[in-house]
Amino acid sequence: MVNIRTFQENNKEAILELIANFRVDLANLKGIKKELNIDMAKEELKGYIGNKYPIFIAEDNENIIVGYLVCKVEEDIVWAESLYVLSEYRRRGIASLLFNKAEKLAEKLGGDTVYNWIHPNNDKIIKFLKKRGYDVLNLIEIRKPRQGEINNQKIKVDKHEFNY
Repeated sequence: MVNIRTFQENNKEAILELIANFRVDLANLKGIKKELNIDMAKEELKGYIGNKYPIFIAEDNENIIVGYLVCKVEEDIVWAESLYVLSEYRRRGIASLLFNKAEKLAEKLGGDTVYNWIHPNNDKIIKFLKKRGYDVLNLIEIRKPRQGEINNQKIKVDKHEFNY
C-alpha cells in the first residue's frame, strides 16, 4: 500500500537521496558515470521549495518515501519537472499515482495536459507517458555542445538530425 501526499518540511532529509539518485539515473542515460551528490540534491530541493513548486511524495506502509514528483507551474501550465520512484518499487503503479496529482493540478488550473521534458533515450518514461496518452512532440531543446561533451548518438526529427 502506498500513500501519495504533499511534501512537508520534515520530509527534506528523506527526499534528498531520491533526488540525488534521479540525477545519477539521468546521467546514465547519456553514458555518464555520476556519483550521488547530496549537496547538489540539497540545492535542487532548495530551489523547488524557494520557487514554491508543488512536490508530491509516495510513502510505503512504513512511511518510507519511495518516490516523488515535482511540478513546475507557470500560470496555468504544469510541467512534470522530475518524477522518480526507487527501482525496487517500480512497476507497482506508484509513478501513475504521482502523475495523477500533476494531471489533477493541471485540471484545477484550467489546463488539459501536463508538459514533460524528457531525455530522448529514456525509454521507460516515454513508454509510461505514451500509455497515458502523451504522444505529441511539442518542443525541441537545442543548444551548443558543452566543452568536452561527447555526443555519440543521432536523433532525427522529420528532416532534421541532431547530436545527442
